[in-house]
Amino acid sequence: MQTFIEERVDDEDRDHVLNDADRIALMADEPGQVALLGATTDTETVEQLPNGIARAVWMLVAEPARFEDAEQVRYTDSRRYGRMWDGFVGAPGQAVARTDEALEMFKTAIRHQFRSRNAGIEICDRTRTTRKGRADKLVQVGIYREGRSSERKAFVGGHLDRLADHPVIQATITYQESNGVIEVVANNRETRQDLVRLFAEHLLRARFDGERLPVRQYTLDRLCKPFLFLTDPEDKIEHVRLTLLRLVPLDTQTERVTVECLRGAQRSIWQVAHDRFGDNDPLQDGYVVTKAAFTITFREEKGRRGQRTLPVNITPKGCDLKDRTEREQLVADKYLHRWGLLQNV
Repeated sequence: MQTFIEERVDDEDRDHVLNDADRIALMADEPGQVALLGATTDTETVEQLPNGIARAVWMLVAEPARFEDAEQVRYTDSRRYGRMWDGFVGAPGQAVARTDEALEMFKTAIRHQFRSRNAGIEICDRTRTTRKGRADKLVQVGIYREGRSSERKAFVGGHLDRLADHPVIQATITYQESNGVIEVVANNRETRQDLVRLFAEHLLRARFDGERLPVRQYTLDRLCKPFLFLTDPEDKIEHVRLTLLRLVPLDTQTERVTVECLRGAQRSIWQVAHDRFGDNDPLQDGYVVTKAAFTITFREEKGRRGQRTLPVNITPKGCDLKDRTEREQLVADKYLHRWGLLQNV
């Protein structure tokens, strides 16, 4: 396919087609499909298409603006609870201002705050479905500003040259009217708080005190002993297998030990640690767990080939589950609490 494109079209059209292909592929996985179904105005048509690629292609062609909204949703939710994310307590029940005057004031404030020549705003309404089936209504604001000028090497007319480059810096904010929660995805902590403050001032027109949402607290020490991951039959979980533990000795922060069971291993991770280390087994005493990884395997479903698996990585500071899919919500909302790995929120 790529060879055909390269031979039959000019450079500009070829790049456009290949870029669209990359966008389609990115939205064809499960998180992308969740975002597309939440953005489309024709859910029935999209759901009847045979696979993720077909649904992404249809959306890009038939609803290009909605496709871009879905891309923004995927960008935001894929970074939720990660290093670029923050959550704040805001005023509930506020309508997000969307007049030209309010948006222009918001863009002006962003340009002034970050000393940027240009700023752009995109607003869309969306939902985020919880595991209990409730669709929380959100307003999502995409924020784009021009970064500091730099130079990059590029070929100009076939010759290597240096071109001025003005990168576009992206951030997103979501506001949930029902509870006032404001979530933001941006590069650094200070930027995130500044963006939320400007959002509250210009688009919510409400007071913002800078109060952050409580942080999820994870504890992994109970995994040092053989542990049974109990599940309910209705959730169709075949088994849960602990595959990695990373440990740091209590008497130093300059060393660490990792115990890992790769695919096909016949022994549990506790058996491996005992057999390999003997009396010096790090799971017995003197070490603290700083990372755990396990794989959740679901029973095979009718009409779908093979079993579905969900890998999970947890550290004391966070978990890579983003609550984007039904399975992720199931584990994040129910089982991490039950297993004692998520103590409180």
